Amino acid sequence: MALESLGRALVHRNYRLFLLGQGISLIGTWMQQVAMSWLLYRLTASPLLLGLIGFSNQIPMLLLSPLAGVAADRWNRHRALLVTQFLAMIQAILVLIVVHSESDIVWKLVGLGFFLGLINAFDIPIRQSFLMEMVPDRAHLGNAIALNSSIVNGARLVGPSLAGMIITTWGESVCFLLNATSYVAVLAALLGMRNLPIPVKPPAGKVFAKIQEGFVYAFGFAKLRTLLIFLTVISFLGMSTGVLIPIFAKDVLQGNAHTQGMLMSASGVGALMAALYLAARKTVLGLGRIIFLAAGFFGLAQIAFSYSTRLEFSVPIWIVAGFCMMLHMAATNTLIQTISDDDKRGRVMSLYAMAFLGVAPLGSLVGGSLAAQIGAPATVRISGVLCLVASLIFGLQQLRLRKVVRTIDQPTGILPTTEDSPLSSPAT
Repeated sequence: MALESLGRALVHRNYRLFLLGQGISLIGTWMQQVAMSWLLYRLTASPLLLGLIGFSNQIPMLLLSPLAGVAADRWNRHRALLVTQFLAMIQAILVLIVVHSESDIVWKLVGLGFFLGLINAFDIPIRQSFLMEMVPDRAHLGNAIALNSSIVNGARLVGPSLAGMIITTWGESVCFLLNATSYVAVLAALLGMRNLPIPVKPPAGKVFAKIQEGFVYAFGFAKLRTLLIFLTVISFLGMSTGVLIPIFAKDVLQGNAHTQGMLMSASGVGALMAALYLAARKTVLGLGRIIFLAAGFFGLAQIAFSYSTRLEFSVPIWIVAGFCMMLHMAATNTLIQTISDDDKRGRVMSLYAMAFLGVAPLGSLVGGSLAAQIGAPATVRISGVLCLVASLIFGLQQLRLRKVVRTIDQPTGILPTTEDSPLSSPAT
């Protein structure tokens, strides 16, 4: 029964194809990420530059997500994903070419990181809202989101470990080559999908009016607003830590690219455990409490990690950090998608992407700049303390969110409606 509960969304053929293609492609993506950060730090030894490459990769998400959200609600999401994944493959090929060039490698890679950021700004909200087309049974949505997170973090577990071994044996270029090749899998999966339902489309209108409508809807809905703001804060603080991993691997732990891969894989182990835990849940009841606790324990893990100077301690601590960050992110994703109206989901998920990934470039830049001044351990320690403070503030809203989560299940068919449980309103 537990295994059946864990894989409820797999009854949908298109979703099975999607997971298979994404799983292969994301292994390549994580390999490229490890190889890129290690290459840049090896060439420059600059914490600030690590922050800058993270900034260039993700700043388009902050700037373009509202426009991408309108596109996600208007475009054919299946065709749009084919385009974004093809462009991502082109970007990976260009990275491979640049690495073999002889001049201005660093700044060319920063530029290509910005190009990938432009692609992802559209790809992520479209891909998130496309879940409802692959999994039309809303009772399976939470399971589908959690399984998708499991695939992402399974790749996060495998990719960095492979990258560390490949870099130490053959160099970074092989990682870039394998990433470019991996996009064939996700393109084949998308092309193999059949009988996709016709999604609800919003009425035609001016783009900026639609963007405004999405903002008014999300931030006029008190529950959505609280979730988005809290995710923004935790994502900002978490990214200021993640971008500094190469420094911990090389300077604090006295290791190499394999050490970096081990740390990133440790985070992936924890994240995969969290995603599988959420996939096994049958209801969204209790997710508000999980969101609050996960952020607090993530802050504690950051503080502990900042004091560790031995790999045998750092790895288990970073497993806990990965578990807590994924639990926070995926639980928030599930709640937001569940309570959003169908015709506004693309725009709401663009705001989710801004909250989770859009603020990441600012976190990367601030983290890299601060680490250059006070060191990576002190920077991570400050981030952990601020996460604890944010979780305590969010905890004050916990009783309100718990009441909302109980009303969320009823209109979606996950729980039976009871006479004493009124539905929440976006105006509240």
